[in-house]
Amino acid sequence: MRTKLLLLGTIFPVILALDLITKSWALDVLPTLERPVVLGDMIPLTLAFNKGAAFGISVGEDSRWFFIPVTLIALALLAVLFRQAVEKDLLRIVSISLVVSGAVGNLYDRVRWDRGVVDFIGPIDLGLWDFPIFNIADMAITCGAILLATSFWFEERDERLRLEEETKISSENLPPDMLS
Repeated sequence: MRTKLLLLGTIFPVILALDLITKSWALDVLPTLERPVVLGDMIPLTLAFNKGAAFGISVGEDSRWFFIPVTLIALALLAVLFRQAVEKDLLRIVSISLVVSGAVGNLYDRVRWDRGVVDFIGPIDLGLWDFPIFNIADMAITCGAILLATSFWFEERDERLRLEEETKISSENLPPDMLS
């Protein structure tokens, strides 16, 4: 449990602090600029408030009262996954820590006001379409979710290989007349 708590205790405050600091900066600086800030000539910084889900998907006029309890339920489920994660499964522990950190960062915005989650990175022109505006918390959630899915895939693959090996060993121990 010590390694798990150490990872969560390191990742959570770093991601949350980065998220809150960058959102505060965006709220203070971006509305005062005459021209938008562009990082590396590719990534514009545009202040936006997202009242919906990922990529601005709407679920009603004041969706914060939908997302606050949904986020709390998701955090409870992530706590169960975190508790069940074995100490050596660093991928799962890191992934859960990232998702929790991002979820709390966006939850903070939903609880503190009805304007929505502060987003400011983007939109990024991908040629065929613009990638939506996002924030540090969104990046943590996305990266964590991908890593968590990868962790589940590895777990499933390892279980399948273990079962195949057990079946192979069992069949090798059977008398020859039982194999046909």
